[in-house]
Amino acid sequence: MAQKLLQEARFAALGFTDPNSNSPMVTRISCVPCPSGGPLSLVSDLSAHTQALRRNPACAFLIGEPKDKGDPLTHPRLSLQGTAEFINHSDADYQSLAPHYLGLYPKAKLYIGFTDFSFLRLKVRRGFLNGGFGKAFELTPQDLAPNRQA
Repeated sequence: MAQKLLQEARFAALGFTDPNSNSPMVTRISCVPCPSGGPLSLVSDLSAHTQALRRNPACAFLIGEPKDKGDPLTHPRLSLQGTAEFINHSDADYQSLAPHYLGLYPKAKLYIGFTDFSFLRLKVRRGFLNGGFGKAFELTPQDLAPNRQA
């Protein structure tokens, strides 16, 4: 279920620490599954969350949205804790990740070539899957690895 949520994700909530107030902050970002596992986003150096994460890379992602009907708390969601890793526009990995990202998020074609954009890859430390009532699990990074058999 966690892998399915990650594979289908095209956006996520990103939690980080605001360096100006030292308080938690949350924003919505684009998100696709990284080929190596975990989430991958494309972020601009001009955004407050990118600037904050470059100072303190500890962050969290929340993936999964409630459906149109039913109690939102019964729909599956995946919370991930980890460290933001940046792949800058000039890095070789950027050029190899760009086609993958565009294949899953084609609207990024408008800005993926801008030099102030970087890929943000989450190095997952822990995961928490809430699959609905009575379906709560703590996950390891290995649980989210691509092609892992349940």
